[in-house]
Amino acid sequence: MITERERNAMLTLIKSVSIALIVSLGLAAQPLLAVEEGVVAPDFTLPGVRENEAAVTLSALRGQIVYVDFWASWCVPCLRSLPEIHTLYEKYRDQGFEVIAITIDDPVEDALDFLDDLDVPLAYRVALDQTAEVMDQYGVVGMPTSFLIDREGTVRKVHKGFRQGDTELLEQALQGLLAE
Repeated sequence: MITERERNAMLTLIKSVSIALIVSLGLAAQPLLAVEEGVVAPDFTLPGVRENEAAVTLSALRGQIVYVDFWASWCVPCLRSLPEIHTLYEKYRDQGFEVIAITIDDPVEDALDFLDDLDVPLAYRVALDQTAEVMDQYGVVGMPTSFLIDREGTVRKVHKGFRQGDTELLEQALQGLLAE
């Protein structure tokens, strides 16, 4: 027979364990370290999405303004954003603007089919993060998500999604960084 005191102690223990479990599950669902404006962008090296494309290392582009854009073949806004970013790249690359478009597609053939369906071949780097390790490192939770990184490697703008007018906002931020 359990005494009232033992019963209350067990109920308190069960409540404490339940709360701890709920809190830990909630924390596990959140990105551990989402990259925010003002922090140094985490370095990475990723292979090109096509076999003949060289690997890209973010730190090798130090001194340039870099736009890191996470995308996936199932992302409808990416169908519009990637070509618009291509237009900006063509306009500003001679001034030190670089783009790394990172796909998380697995299998990679999904990404290749997506790229083949675009109206314009992309002139900038397209990298593959098949394990989503870099995506997780940046705390990306939706597609597309992009990071505008200054010449010293500091994240100056984080942008989630892609809507009409976003290209103009990106261009304004880019022009500001180019003028620094």
